[in-house]
Amino acid sequence: MSVKVRFAPSPTGKLHVGNIRPALMNWLFAAQSGGVFMLRIDDTDLARSTVAFEQGIFDDMKWLGLTHGETAKQSERFDRYAAVSEDLKARGFLYPCYETAEELDRQRKIQRSQNKPPVYNRAALSLSDAERTALEAEGRKAHWRFKLSGGSVQWDDVIRGEQNIDTASLSDPILIRGDGSYLYTLPSVVDDADFGISHIIRGEDHVTNSAAQIEIFNAIGAKAPAMGHHPLLVGADGDKLSKRLGRLSIAGLRDEEGIEPQAILSLLAKIGTSDPVEIRRDLAQLIEEFSFEKIGRAPARFDLTELKTLNAKLLHETPFAEVKGRLADLQIDEVLWKAIRGNIETLADVAHWVNVVHGDIAPVIADEDVDYIAKAAALLPDGNLDENTWSNWTGVLKEKTGRKGRGLFLPLRLALTGQKHGPDVGGLLALMDRDRVIKRLNG
Repeated sequence: MSVKVRFAPSPTGKLHVGNIRPALMNWLFAAQSGGVFMLRIDDTDLARSTVAFEQGIFDDMKWLGLTHGETAKQSERFDRYAAVSEDLKARGFLYPCYETAEELDRQRKIQRSQNKPPVYNRAALSLSDAERTALEAEGRKAHWRFKLSGGSVQWDDVIRGEQNIDTASLSDPILIRGDGSYLYTLPSVVDDADFGISHIIRGEDHVTNSAAQIEIFNAIGAKAPAMGHHPLLVGADGDKLSKRLGRLSIAGLRDEEGIEPQAILSLLAKIGTSDPVEIRRDLAQLIEEFSFEKIGRAPARFDLTELKTLNAKLLHETPFAEVKGRLADLQIDEVLWKAIRGNIETLADVAHWVNVVHGDIAPVIADEDVDYIAKAAALLPDGNLDENTWSNWTGVLKEKTGRKGRGLFLPLRLALTGQKHGPDVGGLLALMDRDRVIKRLNG
């Protein structure tokens, strides 16, 4: 089977890690199989969909490196959905219902009180033409439900294994609202059939939906794609991420947190799998290692702290050539990059250390260290500063002052960098201007 998969976000908000994880699975599977990855914009909700959110989807996917071979927009296919809908109505698969939301809620409460599953009772199927006319005269507008078979739907899930859903336990799904707009289900099935989607890979919250959708595929005369349902993301504490996804948007991780795309991809590709959660330098390695068999059944835990740690590790190993263009506004070369990269968490941190080396900072000199720093200034070796200056200088200071260890080195670090921690001071000192060093030592 030739592989063709799709990622189908709605342009009603920003992409977040909960979206990108299944998108990444689909993309890796297509790439590994030599297949096609389609980006489909599910914009049937015209009231909430915006051009800005749609552009954001394309921008985020490009930034992550998740390129697509084909695109489609559901808002351009309403005529096709209408034609399918009319055919399903004519053949009795779609039937009109007139209950209000309040009436349906009351029905479910009664069923629960009787220890019955809250499944739609199909009362609308017994309405006469006269009763339907009377309801419409009251101003009620029909919503349309798909009539499930009531039988068993089975499939071999590529992640969960054999699945068997009794559709008698499900409510007939609403496919068309009272205002004539489509819910997700019908346009998605029609598109998957028309575009030749071979596999649908998505969250396990869609398992029961998949059973209903398989029956809709059958009703329109199409073969249902293979299905795969992965566990959902949860927070580091095991709670649902749904209330926190706003701050975990791809745009937010990029623009506010300073996270690199490969750190995001590495984490999302590995959490919830049998592979260790480690940085992978490129997508090629993620493609090679991808397998549905590695995906566990437990929820995948997403931890922003873990993502930031991965981001730091990625930058610590990144060659200067890969970031040079993004640091063009800073006074930095490969030597300085190598000196500081082990002490940054995001690329935004680079500016601080460039300023420590080449800019003006406030030296930190404790009262008890004033005399020591003055002596250090007097004993600074003559000539240009280089890779030997630090060891020669501290060797003389140790001999002249009797200081050693923390008492010898920390006051110098504070005076030269203003920080208790950071890159090797000797490496930074070799890159500093002598006059700037003297100025800092003199307070």
